[in-house]
Amino acid sequence: MALSARLEIRQGQGLVITPQLQQAIKLLQLSNLELEAFVEAELERNPLLQREEPETETPAEPEAEPAAGEAADAAEAAHELDMTHDEASPGERATGDAPDAPQGADAGGAVDWSKAGKGGFDGDLEGLEDAFAREKTLPEHLHDQLAGAGLQGVEAVIASVLIDGVDEGGYLRLEAAEVAGRLGCDAARVEQVLAVLQGFEPTGVFARSLEECLRLQLVERDRCDPAMERLLANLPLLARRDLAALRKACGVDDDDLREMIAELKALTPRPGAAFGGEPAQPVAPDVFVKEGPGGLWHVELNTDTLPRLLVDQRYHAQVSRGARSDQEKTFVSDCLAQANWLVRSLDQRAKTILKVASEIVRQQDAFLAFGVEHLRPLNLKTVAEAIGMHESTVSRVTTNKYMATPRGLFEMKFFFTSAIQSSEGGEAHSAESVRHKIRQLIEAERDEADVHSDDRIVEILKEAGVDIARRTVAKYREALRIPSSVERRRMLKAAV
Repeated sequence: MALSARLEIRQGQGLVITPQLQQAIKLLQLSNLELEAFVEAELERNPLLQREEPETETPAEPEAEPAAGEAADAAEAAHELDMTHDEASPGERATGDAPDAPQGADAGGAVDWSKAGKGGFDGDLEGLEDAFAREKTLPEHLHDQLAGAGLQGVEAVIASVLIDGVDEGGYLRLEAAEVAGRLGCDAARVEQVLAVLQGFEPTGVFARSLEECLRLQLVERDRCDPAMERLLANLPLLARRDLAALRKACGVDDDDLREMIAELKALTPRPGAAFGGEPAQPVAPDVFVKEGPGGLWHVELNTDTLPRLLVDQRYHAQVSRGARSDQEKTFVSDCLAQANWLVRSLDQRAKTILKVASEIVRQQDAFLAFGVEHLRPLNLKTVAEAIGMHESTVSRVTTNKYMATPRGLFEMKFFFTSAIQSSEGGEAHSAESVRHKIRQLIEAERDEADVHSDDRIVEILKEAGVDIARRTVAKYREALRIPSSVERRRMLKAAV
């Protein structure tokens, strides 16, 4: 069969997502901090965009009237000076022969230089004070000690790499062989440098495990005897509160073991946690939920987190008249189209968030009124069908969005929980409410006789109308970081 080239025309349908639509979808899942960064980039890139400043009313003060008048006169004079400067020819600006330009000392007398320093240096001093007041981070503290450790050449380079491998808790997350392979040196030399660094403050830093961290602190206190070494080697037994096995492993009696455990409790398992890190970004709610009269819930957007943008039509008309080449005209038209699209997309994003949040509040009004035990099972499909949107849109809207309610600040994803069937055939229970009931049952334990096993918790929940399996109870208990019934019984026995 001979191969030949030919042209064919086919008609078909396909989904094409334009760049503008892709950006609109991306805007939905951005948090308020990420959205602010995106808007700032667009403001720098697009000259036709400008930020809408909120109108603020300044209270009238009789004493401030003369100063306000002087400020208005100064602003008017500055505007006239700018207009004169703009109307002057290039030659006049170069020689300084503007018609209304002040000359000599007379011009200097018209300016109040006593106020020149206000507002300029104060801000710098505040920034300087903040820089000095900022808490030193752990890497900075370790580098300061490295300067006086006497390490030179290759050893100083190894030490810097090891410092960079220390996490916020003070633990070293790099292996000696890995550092040696990266720098092309012997692992023994890395171990020697590490031994020097483990003498830095705070004691226990550069440890590669909890056992090594505690050992470094015990060595400094001269308390790392053979019995304590055996206790450090059996930390899993201590975590399980298996005191009988610990006594046998350490070869001590009850009193000595109690004293050794007390010494371990006095140590610091995370020596680097005392140092400052990067400042935490506060979470700002995207939506406020308030209770109104008659038990109704009012949902409103947090306008402080919504960027307000305008399209500068006056500037667009000005630059359009000055555009001569096709390239300039294309650039101006593209900027106008992108600016209009961004303003519309931000408005649509705000409306979509409000729409989804209102439906979530309608579905979970029992939680807002009575607490977590009344949290209903909810999924994305239910909300999407109620508001006429796609599930993927609801998922994007609820990602990294927070809702401030009378019961606290919650991520919108919190309200979507799986359903657990009722043992009596009634309304299904939310997984979050079941976890809350398990936590309440365990927190009510006071002595060894009150400790509930997972099987007993299943029976209690079934009596309350919750049909749940034992493995599900164990999964929820582990997610809540609650130990097993055996470990809880040992803890209560040791507390007595």
